[in-house]
Amino acid sequence: MNAPVLGRLLSSLGVVFGAVTLVFLILNWLPGDPAELIAGEEASPETIHRVRQQLGTDRPLGQQYAHYLGALLQGDLGKSYVSREPVSQRLAAQFPATAVLTLSACAVALVAGVALGVVSARRAGSWVDQLIQTVALWLHSMPGFWLGILLILLFSVTLGWLPVIGNTPGALVLPVAALGLVVSVPIMRMVRDGMLEGLHEPFVTTLRAKGLGEGRIFYVHVLRNALIPTVTLLGVVVGELLSGAVIIETLFARQGLGRITVEAITQKDIPVVQGAILVASITFVAVNLLVDLSYTWIDPRVTR
Repeated sequence: MNAPVLGRLLSSLGVVFGAVTLVFLILNWLPGDPAELIAGEEASPETIHRVRQQLGTDRPLGQQYAHYLGALLQGDLGKSYVSREPVSQRLAAQFPATAVLTLSACAVALVAGVALGVVSARRAGSWVDQLIQTVALWLHSMPGFWLGILLILLFSVTLGWLPVIGNTPGALVLPVAALGLVVSVPIMRMVRDGMLEGLHEPFVTTLRAKGLGEGRIFYVHVLRNALIPTVTLLGVVVGELLSGAVIIETLFARQGLGRITVEAITQKDIPVVQGAILVASITFVAVNLLVDLSYTWIDPRVTR
């Protein structure tokens, strides 16, 4: 492993460590006592104290943090305060649903964003370009949950074409569309601006002088040149998809990390919240690391 890659990997581990520490501190500083929620409203102070001892929340915050890091290094995410189920098992059961939703939405965002960006750049200034820009502005100004509600009203309630709840492929269409279409807008704009800027680069003049057709120049060389900033944006897109999955899974009553995170927050189930955010952080950092390493594959002139 060369030095740049090793350095990027170490910095990624530092980001994960910082996220874990920050989340631990924030969750433990929030008002409310998990022991009181678990013991119930009518529990005696002695019962609440015993619950605190069982949870380990009666110890100083520094000791709790050291114990959490030590267990984390051994792969132990703790147990749920509510169900007493190991957090790792609970997250492992829910992660595939979130992964399918996020990857599907990412595919929709990439395909729609790149395709619309290419068409918009190719027809720059025309009514097609203006129509795409108008729709993009409409989508960009709309929260994902509101788009999801509109899709439910149109395709499920009014037309009856697609189900809202269920584990069938059809039930995945609306949440994927609600999550992916909103995120496709910055990709579309990045591709469009990159291609329009690339048309004025010196290498385009050289390719024209060599006799290459406009179609090949536009769809091969200029498009490839515009992919570098688009790939950079992909790391941010994954973060938006992971955060948007929390709302979308709740809206469409889907299983996944987002939904159990919301439930754990309402129950102050700190280990589950910490574990879910840790998984999301590792996923986000890993994607950004892969994005950085993919630069040299897309354009050999870029070195890391």
